[in-house]
Amino acid sequence: MVKKIIRVLAVVLIPIVCLYLLTLLLTPKYVSDIPEGSMVEEYYDSSKNHDVLFLGDCEVYENISTVKMWEEYGITSYIRGSSEQLIWQSYYLLEDTLKYETPKVVVLNVLAMSQAEAKSEAYNRMTLDGMRWSVSKLNSIKESMTDEETLLSYVFPLIRYHSRWSELTFDDVRYMFSKPKVTSNGYLMQVGVRPVTTVPKVQPLANYRFSDRNYEYLDKIRTLCESKGIELVLMKAPSIFPHWYDEWDSQIKDYANENNLLYLNMVNSADEIGIDYQTDTFDYGQHLNVDGAEKTAIYLGALLQEEFSLPDHRNDAEVSAEWNELAANYYSEKAAKQEEWNKNSDGGSQ
Repeated sequence: MVKKIIRVLAVVLIPIVCLYLLTLLLTPKYVSDIPEGSMVEEYYDSSKNHDVLFLGDCEVYENISTVKMWEEYGITSYIRGSSEQLIWQSYYLLEDTLKYETPKVVVLNVLAMSQAEAKSEAYNRMTLDGMRWSVSKLNSIKESMTDEETLLSYVFPLIRYHSRWSELTFDDVRYMFSKPKVTSNGYLMQVGVRPVTTVPKVQPLANYRFSDRNYEYLDKIRTLCESKGIELVLMKAPSIFPHWYDEWDSQIKDYANENNLLYLNMVNSADEIGIDYQTDTFDYGQHLNVDGAEKTAIYLGALLQEEFSLPDHRNDAEVSAEWNELAANYYSEKAAKQEEWNKNSDGGSQ
């Protein structure tokens, strides 16, 4: 009887274990290549004691140094950013985060208001695959899927990635069970300089109005923050491109005024921040390098601390120990990436 039970269990469990291991092997690791795909998942290993939560796309996770904000003001923060993050994805990431902690301030980058639809499955995956399973993740998947995607492929990633055999690298084996961090509390560091040489010609749009769905989710973010006693800040991060139209800016200003929210348009504050697009960008003005991200963090941290009386945690021994370790890793990474950049005769972001 015992042998029969063992055989039955083996028949059931062995295929399940094999499928699980195949899924771990074939799912992209997003470490050496496209680290943006690891960022959402990384949050779950962080300490859940952040006073400020940032939500948004690359304009957030490449433009604001969380470590520099800590060093200057003792502000604890985390960036739950992802590539081409859509406004409804920001909402469900906020829902997800509030299961673990309640920050004092949420800063939402508003460029996502200009995106009415998901661009591709690849961008969806970099936000959605890293979320832990919950109602929030399920709803975000349903809202985000393109016509070519299926819910089942998110539930069982092997359906999507079973054909990756020819793309496998050593990283796929090395990081099957655990992965190194790729960010500093959500900040993805970039080094090197590619200065702005030309500003792309601004093309007029047929329609400047943000979509009803985007307004619906902006309302959801606002009301969720209100229900938790969280201050919501709307922000447009500094950049040269893509262009932030005056018509878009006016809509955000109106929304902020109608709902008594702080709106920070840092495109117009580049000089005040101290950003020099000849030295502080790694990709011709779309995003900031680490020098620009540190300047932005200093400027933004001062505003947030003054506006919302955020506490300075640098005298808290336990919190300081955690952030001092983060800072040590941050500066080690900065030095290593700068050295690698200097070795490359033709440059390139790291």
